[in-house]
Amino acid sequence: MKRMHVHVAVKDIPQSVGFYSALFGAEPTVVKSDYAKWMLDDPRVNFAISTRGREPGLDHLGIQVESAEELGEVYGRLRKAGGEVIEQGQTVCCYAKSEKSWIDDPAGIAWETFHTTGESIVYGDGSGERTARVAHEKQDAKRSAGCAPQTQAAPPEASACCNS
Repeated sequence: MKRMHVHVAVKDIPQSVGFYSALFGAEPTVVKSDYAKWMLDDPRVNFAISTRGREPGLDHLGIQVESAEELGEVYGRLRKAGGEVIEQGQTVCCYAKSEKSWIDDPAGIAWETFHTTGESIVYGDGSGERTARVAHEKQDAKRSAGCAPQTQAAPPEASACCNS
């Protein structure tokens, strides 16, 4: 069964943990000094927050799967959706070991698809996420130069995924 993923950049982890714990009626399943995560069943969502140097607000969305077979199915959907798919593969991110890929939607919002395979004691280096964001910025530059219609791209300042 798939689970929606929402990642929000925040300024203050303890304050945000208090807010979201009250909102969800549940304590986070993971709490670190720079990160917290709720694995909720109602609604079925992996909701994460972090203070990783980005502007507060929506960082990215995603689809988390429970098996390699589901991951293959979702990867097929990514290819059908169009756009450049950044296949990150096995990685460490958000204190977890995962296999993941990234794609930007037409509005410039970064989406990750991933299968978590274990825990990690470190947040991770964010290399795959940075690659996806750089690919998006290159696409925006091409659109601005007249290489593609600009109707599909959000202005960089309006998109949380474009702020490195």
